[in-house]
Amino acid sequence: MTKTGVMICGHGSRSQAAVDEFAVLAEKLPALLPADWMVDYGYLEFANPVIRDGLDKLREAGCERILAVPGMLFAAMHAKNDIPTVLNTYAAKHKVDVMFGRELGVDPKMIQAAAGRVEEAVNRANAELGEMPLSETALVVIGRGASDPDANSNVSKITRMLWEGMGFGWAETGYSGVTFPLVEPCLDHVARLGYKRVIVFPYFLFTGILIDRIYGFTDRVADTYPDIQFVKAGYLNDHPKVLDTFAERITELVGEVPPPNCAMCKYRTQVLGFEAEVGAVQESHHHHVEGQGASAPGSNVEDCTLCDTFCTGECRLVALDAHHHHHHHGHDHDHDHSHPEYPHADHPLGPESVRNK
Repeated sequence: MTKTGVMICGHGSRSQAAVDEFAVLAEKLPALLPADWMVDYGYLEFANPVIRDGLDKLREAGCERILAVPGMLFAAMHAKNDIPTVLNTYAAKHKVDVMFGRELGVDPKMIQAAAGRVEEAVNRANAELGEMPLSETALVVIGRGASDPDANSNVSKITRMLWEGMGFGWAETGYSGVTFPLVEPCLDHVARLGYKRVIVFPYFLFTGILIDRIYGFTDRVADTYPDIQFVKAGYLNDHPKVLDTFAERITELVGEVPPPNCAMCKYRTQVLGFEAEVGAVQESHHHHVEGQGASAPGSNVEDCTLCDTFCTGECRLVALDAHHHHHHHGHDHDHDHSHPEYPHADHPLGPESVRNK
């Protein structure tokens, strides 16, 4: 019998709390899998152990077949490029069979987990602020945001499933970074719709600087519109349905027909506005921050002169400005890869919206 190992590939975070939450998830998973499967985990960037460390442990324990899954909600660059590169390199070097599974994705169980978190917030608001029908309440779902329209549009699908499934009066989708609309402009638009209660739900697995940012911008907009109730819902975390989905992503790899990943992938097919990226080389963009600590821009609010109460992300723009200035004087870029420019990087409701005007 081939000994089977399971490798959960996390993104990693500069937030120790987020790393701790991921570890809890990894510890709860074995109970949902066959008893003789060994489970380990590692991170792509910012945190230890790195993915390679987890693979080493499984291999040293005698696992000849490793089932790897991305510990991520949607497939953007990390799940489509970075993790497969790390796994393929490892498999070739150590002659071990590594299969790579799907991201959590738009799944009925994930929708149930999300609905659970939204419902908790609705019940709390009804208890503390008074009853209000869902048909008179607006829902805002905030996703991570990526330079990948497939991943971004999947957040919209989650939003629609919650909106239609629960019967909210209106719903909108916003993002915490990279794309548009970001949290503040999104909530600002929603505030104009005339709803007296707005539920803000971060469709995120774990805590961290982005959750702080989402709640921080929610507070800021709430101060601007004192007559509207802005209610913060909790993120997904280790909801039982999230664990069920993870378990399925692993077990389906050894089913009759392992499901394909990434049907709408901009690297495989022409996606509106991103046609130039078909057939882009698969390479990892994260080797330069593998296992690093909290030294990059946006890692600690204490030292930042740009924000007062929470990290708005403005530091990234300032760093980018300096970088582009440096670029135009013909110096070499300091890593050995290039990212295609995101076509809407200057959209007024995107990252530019956090600049102190």
